[in-house]
Amino acid sequence: MGADDEAGEEINQEDVWEVISAYFDEKGLVRQQLDSFDEFIMNTMQEIVDESPKLELVPNQQHNPTMQTAGAVSYGIQFGQIYLSKPTWVEADQTTSAMFPNEARLRNLTYAAPLYMDLTQTTRTEDPDDPDGAADEEKQQLDKVFLGQVPIMLRSTYCILKDSNDRELTDLGECPYDQGGYFVINGSEKVLIAQEKMTNNAVYCFSKKQPSKYSWVAEIKSSLDTTRPASAMHVRLLNPGQVKNVAGACIHATVPYIRTEVPVVVLFRALNFVSDREVLEHIVYDFSDPQLMELVRPSLAEAFVIQNRAVALDYIGKRGSTQGVSKDKRIEYAKQILQREMLPHVGIQPYCETKKAYFVGYIVHKLLMSSIGARRPDDRDHFAQKRLDLAGPLLGQLFRQLFRKLSKDVQKYGQKCIDKGQDFSPVAAVQHKTISNGLKYALATGNWGQQKSAPGSIRAGVSQVLNRLTFASTLSHLRRLNTPIGREGKLAKPRQLHNTHWGMVCPAETPEGQAVGLVKNLSLMAYISVGSAPEPILEFLEEWATENLEEIQPSAIPAATKVFVNGAWVGIHHQPDQLVKTLRAMRRGVDISAEVSIVRDIQARELRLFSDAGRCCRPILIVEDQSLLLKKEHIDKLRDKEVSRFNWSDCIANGLIEYIDTEEEETVMIAMNLSDLRADNRMYRYTHCEIHPSMILGICASIIPFPDHNQSPRNTYQSAMGKQAMGVYITNYQLRMDTMANVLYYPQKPLGITRSMSYLHFRELPAGINATVAIMCYSGYNQEDSVIFSQSSIDRGFFRSVFYRCYRDEERKVYFSGDRGGPESGRSEKFERPSRETVEGLRRCDYSKLDEDGLVPPGVRVSGDDIIIGKTAPVEPRAEELQDAGAARYEKRDASTPLRSSEAGYVDQVLLTTNQEGRKFVKVRIRSVRVPQIGDKFASRHGQKGTIGITYRQEDMPFNCEGITPDIIVNPHAIPSRMTIGHLVECLLSKVSSLTGDEGDATPFASVTVDDISKLLQNFGYQKRGFEVMYNGHTGRRLESSIFLGPTYYQRLKHMVDDKIHSRARGPVTLLTRQPMEGRARDGGLRFGEMERDCMISHGVASIMKERLFECSDRFRVHVCDICGMVAIANLNKGTFECRGCRNKTRISQVFMPYACKLLFQELMAMQIAPRMMV
Repeated sequence: MGADDEAGEEINQEDVWEVISAYFDEKGLVRQQLDSFDEFIMNTMQEIVDESPKLELVPNQQHNPTMQTAGAVSYGIQFGQIYLSKPTWVEADQTTSAMFPNEARLRNLTYAAPLYMDLTQTTRTEDPDDPDGAADEEKQQLDKVFLGQVPIMLRSTYCILKDSNDRELTDLGECPYDQGGYFVINGSEKVLIAQEKMTNNAVYCFSKKQPSKYSWVAEIKSSLDTTRPASAMHVRLLNPGQVKNVAGACIHATVPYIRTEVPVVVLFRALNFVSDREVLEHIVYDFSDPQLMELVRPSLAEAFVIQNRAVALDYIGKRGSTQGVSKDKRIEYAKQILQREMLPHVGIQPYCETKKAYFVGYIVHKLLMSSIGARRPDDRDHFAQKRLDLAGPLLGQLFRQLFRKLSKDVQKYGQKCIDKGQDFSPVAAVQHKTISNGLKYALATGNWGQQKSAPGSIRAGVSQVLNRLTFASTLSHLRRLNTPIGREGKLAKPRQLHNTHWGMVCPAETPEGQAVGLVKNLSLMAYISVGSAPEPILEFLEEWATENLEEIQPSAIPAATKVFVNGAWVGIHHQPDQLVKTLRAMRRGVDISAEVSIVRDIQARELRLFSDAGRCCRPILIVEDQSLLLKKEHIDKLRDKEVSRFNWSDCIANGLIEYIDTEEEETVMIAMNLSDLRADNRMYRYTHCEIHPSMILGICASIIPFPDHNQSPRNTYQSAMGKQAMGVYITNYQLRMDTMANVLYYPQKPLGITRSMSYLHFRELPAGINATVAIMCYSGYNQEDSVIFSQSSIDRGFFRSVFYRCYRDEERKVYFSGDRGGPESGRSEKFERPSRETVEGLRRCDYSKLDEDGLVPPGVRVSGDDIIIGKTAPVEPRAEELQDAGAARYEKRDASTPLRSSEAGYVDQVLLTTNQEGRKFVKVRIRSVRVPQIGDKFASRHGQKGTIGITYRQEDMPFNCEGITPDIIVNPHAIPSRMTIGHLVECLLSKVSSLTGDEGDATPFASVTVDDISKLLQNFGYQKRGFEVMYNGHTGRRLESSIFLGPTYYQRLKHMVDDKIHSRARGPVTLLTRQPMEGRARDGGLRFGEMERDCMISHGVASIMKERLFECSDRFRVHVCDICGMVAIANLNKGTFECRGCRNKTRISQVFMPYACKLLFQELMAMQIAPRMMV
């Protein structure tokens, strides 16, 4: 074969994985988070600052009537360039040093970088002698004023770890596999969850459910850019007969800040399109269409009264929020609203009326076309109409609010200074706490918005603590999407898997229960657009003969194609096919950004271009003439990328692959497999080809072997359980002090792997063990999803794990009422070993394990309720003690931390350091070994979960002729009804892999069949379906049936019986009702609830009820006066009883009642109601 033949050779399914590897080498798994944050830091922040107007400070005369205008000074402040440095940190002794993420985690600091800004201050002094009022201007440049701290996302451009190699990362105490994409706030790792929302600037038409005032509604949320709040506009088609004296269906529109709906023709006249003909030209482009003309007739009739612009503006202005102002003011107000607030994305400059009129006409046109059935109504759940707000836009919204607040504060401060006649220094006016604390608060609590703003505007749960159970759970958390619909809404539609989710959202990974389908996860190769400026596209369109709306005749519109950029109608074009071809070629050559989407809607005669942020897109191979543009030569270049320097971005730049978003996906023809691209395939003209269908899955579903052989909910269950498996969650776990951590002793990589696992580092950081599993009934201890374990395997270390828990404490300051609020006021708590003589309130615990410094030394065995951090707090002296020093007994009280009562273990590590304020701060890590025992939970990778029912020693387990005994015995009843065939196929494949000694490929949608695996197994001399003859371990007899036996990858889940076991006889009670506490952590009681009560009643066992609900709960003794039935006074020490009301000291009875009942009676007495207990 010649060299020229080889150059054009087609690629096969194996080569495709080279492309996928190139993608992940360049992008990693959290690129969407990092890119979005970088966009915020590099561009958005500066844009927000540039938007803010110049602050003008003019002296207010009324405060100072004596001062003449002579020499009045006014100031102007202009915000300029902003600067950000790498994350640094000021210690308590004012030294500045670079901050590293691991230090921030350990010392509970915030990983943030300082933000500086140039200010320009203009000072104008009025010259009293000069009659023209000329002023001396003096400009002063203030460089790099400190504005606050901005939290930095790990591994983003401004992070210290950016571009570090593995060696450097290890030296810094970081894990080379950690992806970044989260923030460190006060020592805890926070992720920003992508928030789903409807697209702005798109027109949607929906039919209204009758009975209703309207039959159809068109709505648009218009916004100028992502960080500004959107202004909504609705255009509604009323049902006939809704408007008096008009037969037929009128069209009304809502205008922002106008209380009532405005007839749409009035709106046109207010935009200076007065004659009926002009209005119709903008709505019905083609006058030869009688049906549409008739639909507009009632609206024209309704607005017949208003025939010029001024009247129309007055009509709108009257319905505004201004009351009792002159007509001119009203007209001006209406003009302003139409210019600034209505459809701001079309333009907010003066003289945009033509564009706005065309756009309103387009909305009405679309509404009418939908109402006569000429176009389909829109689908709210179509993924093309969704945008995802990532870290960038979210932080942008927040930063805009905070910066606005900051500039307002500077204005206020300056005004105050000037009015008092003091000198004004902008540096003192800038409060750096505003921005630092605002960003920190939102990231720390997840309440997105300002602290004290209106309750409706705050979104909760936007930032969450990064899940660190397993490496896969961490990755999955960084790629999560959230739909902010109330969880209690029982709407099924938004929760369902939509066709357009293909390749963007994982079909399996979503939580069960109330959030099902609302919380989603990105597919492996999905990417979220960062957004690029639309200007290059607009310039290009202008060059390519796009006719502007101002220049065209309305009669030209029906024949031409409308061109939209980011939802704004920019013009029309007469050769759309040429234009689209050129645009595509430019995108493939990266002359315009690769993430721009080009949608040609032929039916609606529209060309829509999008360059905004938050669109979901994914890479697809480009096909021309039924063959891929990506050839073998490119694959070879990718294979030896060290030599060729050919990588993923070159594939994009050379036009071999392109990013397609959900809306453009509707206009292309995608082949599923490479094998579909045959030259003789006359059926379809393909334009693209999937890279590999298994890329529709997300992180957790990519770990499942053969998910295409399982019933779909099983994959969903495994996706949830894979996040709870134990493994090595990160390689630097010894250097971290996580609140809780589970680490498996001997994790193994699975025998049956999927190709995607290598990108998730599942081989390096696995979360399970290849166990020998038999599927059989044996002794009956594995019924109902129990499993039998081999105790001998457990003794050898099978599924043994270690559990770390971290306790933390610090020396806080304690303030007393007598202190003046100076910096020296207040006394500090102290770490020490408390002594019974000087410290009050010591617990009944073991203080002996503490050292002199109040901390437990590492290596000590501690058990429940031992004190591990000894601390004392100063006590406020009481008034009588201040007079008499001898009366003071204790000056300190105990504030120590005991170990949790239900845990025991060894002290693993003690970290003593200082926190942000320079106070002592300690973290103690306790380690305990967890050995599998009855009741612990395990699961295979197919949603087959079970708890240990019993453990048998090896001699009691069944064995085969080779002497192999299973580690786990699973009940066969777990298989048929759940249809997890993947479980069985995995076992078969793993059996072959254990014999061949290589990894078995269990990638979904691959060509391997069960027969292929069976043949390989047969070649090794085993029964081809994996069955074996086995012998009963108790009797030694041969078992009747053959047993399906082989290795299967099992996971140990974090739910262990030691963390759940709970019982109580007596214990703590609540203060108010004296009933037992609730919950295991507080050693609470077990609730005997309503339903249990009902059962006891139906059994007729009254004494059990009385015991449970009374004797064991809050039994209380009360003395009652026999005469009046009120509670009497009883002194049991002296043996005297009396009822003061009746002067009765003899006729007193003792009764028992629940303490809650006694409480109720006393509360009634306080309300002047006398409950009398007649006994």
